[in-house]
Amino acid sequence: MATHYLSPSILCIILITLVSIAGAKVPAIIVFGDSSVDSGNNNFISTMARANFEPYGRDFPGGRATGRFCNGRLSSDFTSEAYGLKPTIPAYLDPSYNISDFATGVCFASAGTGYDNSTADVLGVIPLWKEVEYFKEYQGNLYAYLGHRRAAKIIRESLYLVSIGTNDFLENYYTLPDRRSQFSISQYQDFLIEIAEVFLKDLYRLGARKMSFTGISPMGCLPLERVTNLDDPFSCARSYNDLAVDFNGRLRRLVTKLNRELTRIKIYFANPYDIMWDIVAKPNLYGLEISSSACCGTGLFEMGFLCGQDNPLTCSDANKFVFWDAFHPTEKTNQIVSDHFSKHLKNLFH
Repeated sequence: MATHYLSPSILCIILITLVSIAGAKVPAIIVFGDSSVDSGNNNFISTMARANFEPYGRDFPGGRATGRFCNGRLSSDFTSEAYGLKPTIPAYLDPSYNISDFATGVCFASAGTGYDNSTADVLGVIPLWKEVEYFKEYQGNLYAYLGHRRAAKIIRESLYLVSIGTNDFLENYYTLPDRRSQFSISQYQDFLIEIAEVFLKDLYRLGARKMSFTGISPMGCLPLERVTNLDDPFSCARSYNDLAVDFNGRLRRLVTKLNRELTRIKIYFANPYDIMWDIVAKPNLYGLEISSSACCGTGLFEMGFLCGQDNPLTCSDANKFVFWDAFHPTEKTNQIVSDHFSKHLKNLFH
């Protein structure tokens, strides 16, 4: 029978990974969701929902446009760093990374997606069910890489971050006719909550026991929604903010229900509404200056390909802005929000 030897370099990588895992109480951060946490998966699928070009990423380490819809890092990156893990979470579909990188953190998120499969169809991105399929594939690779006992411990002890939902309303329900013809807005929220419950139970069945489940921000205050607010131009769209409050209430009730029904799991409901509202209303308190418009271009409608490197109107200092493009926060805002939640998460999940 042939004897197989591991090369010294491979042994070194495995040992480094195991030391990292042993030293961290939360051994990895595993991410699901949309552009709020997509670290570059959309670069590797056929979609226009990409951000792998300048000026995106100009403040990222090395000034690289990684596919993050931001000038720098995302809140999930800062959460990873807060746990003593790596400062950036790699995208699962990025071929420049492998299972040794993913053992301490991995992102399955896809910009433009939502709970509703039809939301993912709008821009041809990864639906939520497919993110779960990638997670299953990842588990198989992790078992093969570290062995069943160590891999199972990572899956059980990891912190799962979920950030999704805004696109279902702004990109789908209020933009396209299909869902509006099928559901009232209250019925559509119930429909999304049912999907969210199935998703969270799927993660539970696959071994997740520590989750941070994010609600939605005051989406009526996004620059794009301000400029299209015909009732009160350039002001926050109150109806969208009221919807966010309503939907977050339903999400909170779902989390309470699952924490009661499922054994040995703790789900933290990370409601970003209040902290983001405070930042938008009083940016100066957070070392920011401008919240009504974004850094990129005119700051009113540009995102994705419209936020191109040749736009002479793009600001020189994104740290003055709450929003990077018309839909997404700056790195500085992401860090403020992450710091706000990290103290709660680290008390809950050691």
